[in-house]
Amino acid sequence: MSFVQASPEGWPDVRSISQEVASNADDSRNQAKTIVGPLDRVKILFQASNPQFAKYTGSWFGVVTAMRDINRQSGIRGLFRGHSATLLRIFPYAAIKFLAYEQFRAVLIPSKQHETPLRRLFSGAFAGVTSVFFTYPLEVVRVRLAFETKEVGRSSLRGICAQIYHEQPPRVAHSGAVAGAVPAAPRSGLINFYRGFSSTLAGMLPYAGMSFLTHDTAGDWLRLPALAPYTLTENPKNPSAPPILRYWAELLAGGFAGLVSQTASYPFEVIRRRMQVGGAVGDGHRLRMAETARKVWAERGWRGFFVGLGIGYFKVVPMAAVSFYVYERGKVVLGV
Repeated sequence: MSFVQASPEGWPDVRSISQEVASNADDSRNQAKTIVGPLDRVKILFQASNPQFAKYTGSWFGVVTAMRDINRQSGIRGLFRGHSATLLRIFPYAAIKFLAYEQFRAVLIPSKQHETPLRRLFSGAFAGVTSVFFTYPLEVVRVRLAFETKEVGRSSLRGICAQIYHEQPPRVAHSGAVAGAVPAAPRSGLINFYRGFSSTLAGMLPYAGMSFLTHDTAGDWLRLPALAPYTLTENPKNPSAPPILRYWAELLAGGFAGLVSQTASYPFEVIRRRMQVGGAVGDGHRLRMAETARKVWAERGWRGFFVGLGIGYFKVVPMAAVSFYVYERGKVVLGV
């Protein structure tokens, strides 16, 4: 990845340009999300252990069978249930993530001498946390729409938002409780849109951190003298500038970053999904992160934390490859 110098104020001079590049990356992610929309819905049903589809987990044949059942019950539209919230979320998420990465990178790595794997990791992790904080409510809405399988009285985007907002955990009588005591935490309201956020933060550190770290590290490997004749090409906008990675090498670095980050963070993603649908199953009891992890382990053992990982690879690897490629090539075109 090309190094971006910081301005005297501590922020990159290319902030507005980075926004334009991030917008291009968003377009590619929107297209990729639409293509894999049906697989994404099946993955959510598997991760959240939907009672109707839990029997299909464990094989690609189960994925195909689940998609066939959804299509039979709800038609093509059923395969894209929750996709509208996905598209609403992906634009600000990717834009904020790539832009924030450049800002954190400029602060944590003010010069080439300060560039270390740990600083790269934290730059990516902080960027991921920043982007997910602003877009997490849409993530919860998307998962709840995708998890819902009822045919009669299906919730609209507006309806599911109202339902999440007004959900309350069941009242539990505790021995020795003082009558009329006020709960320590809100029982409904906007806090419901951040259900599972703790596991998201725990998972975002390895996901976004490893994503940017792996991409930059893979780029360094591909620029090694032994590989440079095959992986590098002249910068078309500025021949005097350092050479850039060829298209296939850039795609390889991005895809490898997606593979590593998805693997490192996937258990947290499964926990997050289970927490996000907590108000839609059972008695509505809100499990904490540790409780959810124990429940997943009790049901399936360690394999339960990797349910649907194959679908995740199929979706994330090409999407990460294209996103990083568009982002890096956009910076070349705009002279960053």
